[in-house]
Amino acid sequence: MDTAMKTDHKQPPLAPLQLQHHELPQRPIWQIIMVAAIAAGVQFGWALQLSLLTPYVQLIGVPHTWSSFIWLCGPISGMIVQPVVGYYSDRCTSRFGRRRPFIAGGAFLVAIAVFLIGYAADIGVSTGDKIGAPTKPRAISIFVVGFWILDVANNTLQGPCRALLADLAGSNSKKIRTGNAMFAFFMGVGNVLGYSAGSYTHLYKIAPFTRTDACDVYCANLKTCFFISILLLVSVTILALSTVSEDPFIPEPVDATKAGKQLVFFGEMFSALKELSRPMWILLLVTCLNWIAWFPFLLFDTDWMGKEVYGGKVGEGQLYNRGVRAGALGLMLNSVVSGLASLCIEHLARWLGGVKRLWGGVNFLLAVCLAMTVLVTKIAESSREFTTGSDGTVTAKGPSGGVVGGALTIFAVLGAPLAVTFSVPCALASIFSNNSGAGQGLSLGVLNLAIVIPQMVVSVLSGPWDAMFGGGNLPAFVVGAVAAAASGIFALTMLPSPPPDVVLSKVSGGGMH
Repeated sequence: MDTAMKTDHKQPPLAPLQLQHHELPQRPIWQIIMVAAIAAGVQFGWALQLSLLTPYVQLIGVPHTWSSFIWLCGPISGMIVQPVVGYYSDRCTSRFGRRRPFIAGGAFLVAIAVFLIGYAADIGVSTGDKIGAPTKPRAISIFVVGFWILDVANNTLQGPCRALLADLAGSNSKKIRTGNAMFAFFMGVGNVLGYSAGSYTHLYKIAPFTRTDACDVYCANLKTCFFISILLLVSVTILALSTVSEDPFIPEPVDATKAGKQLVFFGEMFSALKELSRPMWILLLVTCLNWIAWFPFLLFDTDWMGKEVYGGKVGEGQLYNRGVRAGALGLMLNSVVSGLASLCIEHLARWLGGVKRLWGGVNFLLAVCLAMTVLVTKIAESSREFTTGSDGTVTAKGPSGGVVGGALTIFAVLGAPLAVTFSVPCALASIFSNNSGAGQGLSLGVLNLAIVIPQMVVSVLSGPWDAMFGGGNLPAFVVGAVAAAASGIFALTMLPSPPPDVVLSKVSGGGMH
């Protein structure tokens, strides 16, 4: 090892994209699982937002025109924050290691953000908002600030977590895939816990002080759930960071005449995109199409249940709300299947002959499921029954059990491709990064661009696109089905198979150099 190290010192400096790259010793699988478990704490909070934030937003009176602004913070922060954090986590020389300071800082920011979101109504009233007013501008301001901090914090946390998983796996591509599969599994666990907590409307009784004059039952329930979320995230983060060590990163000496010419982050980001290998470009293309397919459904799944399947209208009667609750049940089923499928990814990949065949196959499954939403919707419309009230008003009845069962089946089956989507692209990016010598953090940040840019495009265009076809969700779902099929074709025909695993000497402990 000493001889190899001396030889490395004689090599000329690498291009800005590349870091001096040593083969990292593999860690025991339990350490990989400990780091992956942090995903459960992160995803718990996201599931709470999806299930509880709608009534809370209505409570504080967020104008409809602000909605797109609030939800755009996710892709914007993902496009900027995760590559920046990845870049600097590759070069962090802290005595605590490269990734751990960013993971700890991200968890701390999540706790602050969740506190601001939960107490936005209380802080707003204490600073001048009037109880019962339709709009509470101070509460809205606190909520928006907290929401943006939460997105920044999650991107600060998740990128280094993924990079640390790859660090712990060394050059073993099988362990890299296993680590990302475990990360996806714990995301499913967090979703199940979050949706379960969000569906229990009396959870606030555990902490009765959360209900105040400014904060009704929904708000108190949100606060209580977020307290549990903070406790879970902080607990798993402390446990992981205290049991999994990193040695300080010592950068290689750089030629003094070239040191001043090193590109800063944005220059290096541009350089990274120019110098990407062909496998990474194909990976970005497949990932981009994959997320164009996913985002319409992820954004409008419960709305589809309320409008198209149940035939309800927003704000009119209980039919739409019943559909939304049925959609929440579908998300729960989706999370359970996703978590279970995550544990089978390695076996399925081996059975199908490789991860690219697995990813291509589940993209076709995603395309079929999105196309099936059209069939379920048409059956629901053709079989819908109506009742006429004493005053002559005509009201739609709920769909039959078969229609609801078909819709819930789509939710559940989509859990399998979702597990692969959360796992395989990041694993392949880490594997291709190992081969090129690029930093794990920056490589995963570049991959994130292929996720957030489609999200921004879908967020901006899906509304006008749906409006052209009568305001329903089906046109966006059809576009998603086409994109999923294209993603599957490119994955099977163009995406290279990852190289054979590089089996290093088994190291049960020790740090990274």
